[in-house]
Amino acid sequence: MNVIYNFSAGPAMIPQDVLCKAQKELKNWNNLGCSIMEISHRTQEFYEVIKEAEKDLRDLLNISDNYTILLCQGGARGQFSAIPMNLIRNFSGADYINSGYWSNSAFLESKKYCTSKSILIRKIKNNQTYLLKPSQWNISDISAYIHYCPNETIDGLSLYEEPSFHKKIVIGDFSSFILSRPIDIEQYGLIYASAQKNIGPSGITIIIIRKDLIGYASKLCPSVFNYNIIYKYNSMFNTPPTFAWYLSGLVFKWLKKQGGIKKIAQLNKEKSDLLYQVIDNSDFYINNINKKNRSQMNVVFHLFNPELDKIFLEESKKNGLYALKGHLVVGGIRASIYNAMPLEGVKKLVKFMLFFEQKYG
Repeated sequence: MNVIYNFSAGPAMIPQDVLCKAQKELKNWNNLGCSIMEISHRTQEFYEVIKEAEKDLRDLLNISDNYTILLCQGGARGQFSAIPMNLIRNFSGADYINSGYWSNSAFLESKKYCTSKSILIRKIKNNQTYLLKPSQWNISDISAYIHYCPNETIDGLSLYEEPSFHKKIVIGDFSSFILSRPIDIEQYGLIYASAQKNIGPSGITIIIIRKDLIGYASKLCPSVFNYNIIYKYNSMFNTPPTFAWYLSGLVFKWLKKQGGIKKIAQLNKEKSDLLYQVIDNSDFYINNINKKNRSQMNVVFHLFNPELDKIFLEESKKNGLYALKGHLVVGGIRASIYNAMPLEGVKKLVKFMLFFEQKYG
């Protein structure tokens, strides 16, 4: 069978070793004679899965006991609503750092629950898009929290400097950034991430929250989004997405075997550098993002002739390079190269890009 490299932005690739292990265990997990999808989440066997997954995640991200890990449903979009309902407390609003599509979506949703403020940090200079540093953000004196998204998957923009504000709760949407590089968890009050990029299959959302921030939910907050209730029920107030939980745990173990976060961060940089080098050495492919703010997870670019986009996508697919179409909002090409994308996949894409440029340039 020909090797297929899937560059989808999400649901994205899952490591082959993880898929093979899940396939092997699918019908007879843990010698129970049934699939893990069929056993109760309240059994001792599944409880061990939960414990191991949490321990591995804590080890990978160096999460202290000051934080608890909550597993939720509803994706990151669900947290766009849950966060203001749980954290506004006696404040009237919050600061939302606007760097692109997803951070703006979080801001628009928050307006249903509070008087939030959008702080635009996306700028253009010399035909290049860049992001303001945290020290340049126009933060409100009085706000419940600061929300930002370090990686905009649609726009191909990243902010690598972590914000540090004294006595301010910083919240990060790390859906496409988590586990790809080291994070200083202690800088944040809350980090959340939907699973379908670097964690596992879609359907589960990880929340890492400082314990002292739990217990302030609005009376109107639905129970399934109430952090205090989720915490008290060990993330099992309702039946959790057990298979996604199990598979995410396998991904954590795989990541440990790769050498952990620092090792995978080096590989991610190597992969993205390869792609950006081809783009920068060409007039055929265009990326107008400042080098300091280029995403290592989602490499977005355009062809000098947009009429060639369709041909590029058709021919790349024939060559085993899937899901390279840019988001509808921005068009062009997007190569999402999360942790599970091997270096060989990026090398194959680079080889195809050079061939395509020679053929049509």
